Amino acid sequence: MHSDIDLQLRRILTDVLGLKPGQAETFDAETGLFGHLPELDSMAVAGLLTEMEDRLDILIEDDEIDGELLETYGSLLAFAEAKRAEA
Repeated sequence: MHSDIDLQLRRILTDVLGLKPGQAETFDAETGLFGHLPELDSMAVAGLLTEMEDRLDILIEDDEIDGELLETYGSLLAFAEAKRAEA
């Protein structure tokens, strides 16, 4: 069972990156993102983070963004869930 944040994050990834319908549904915690998904390049990162802020109603500070954040789906989801808990 996916959490609400999990479902929203999958939708954001699909919308921002133009993934095939259902592609994000197959992601698990170990699914590689940056460097693994050709759609997620340095230009797409800014759009992804902006959409996360807007749709999840969170604020992402520049110093919170690092390579590990976007390494796997699990790390991105954990970050989003922690930010929502702060909000």
